[in-house]
Amino acid sequence: MIRKEGEEIVIPTAVIKRLPKYHRHLSKLIRKGVEKISSKDFGQIVGVSAPQLRQDLNHFGNFGQQGYGYNIEKLYNELSKVMGIEKKSNMVLVGVGNLGQALINSTDFKRRGFYLSAAFDINPRLVGMMINGIKVRDIETIENYIRENDINIAIITVPEEAAQKLADRMIDAGVKGIWNFAPVDLKVPKGVSVENEHLTEGLLRLSFKVKDDKK
Repeated sequence: MIRKEGEEIVIPTAVIKRLPKYHRHLSKLIRKGVEKISSKDFGQIVGVSAPQLRQDLNHFGNFGQQGYGYNIEKLYNELSKVMGIEKKSNMVLVGVGNLGQALINSTDFKRRGFYLSAAFDINPRLVGMMINGIKVRDIETIENYIRENDINIAIITVPEEAAQKLADRMIDAGVKGIWNFAPVDLKVPKGVSVENEHLTEGLLRLSFKVKDDKK
């Protein structure tokens, strides 16, 4: 659900999925010093038609000018507001295995306005470690940490059997969004959002797409 001019409207899921791609390419154009771009040229960069691009963006406002195109920095800032990343979002990560450590070491979060402030694990051998400047804390302290540090988003990289109970604990403590890498579809109450990243399902979709090439 997206709020627009005081009212809630439903934005198609496909449009929401394309927004991060638009935002990422706008960031690249800004770094290159490009100031404006036409819908045709931007559509070619992001891989959609110009009419589709304009239709997607028109869900959120009139950002372009006929005969001029889009002011890239302005569009970047407007999409940042649309996605809620113009302000700092505090995050925690739970599950400091190989995947968890890879995410902790990612440099993309901070550049996009997401701040990973702590990691949590059940393994006493990991508790107290520093990974890329992030302290690994005891999972038993997570509720207090969430409440005391205004945590908006949690990343889950734990085994399937632990994911739902952990999600419930964090939601009760105030988390409003979960990025879930556990191989289970989490059940969350209204007002809480979840993005499931089932890595093997992506591999299966890829296998389906290339299966004809094996014949």
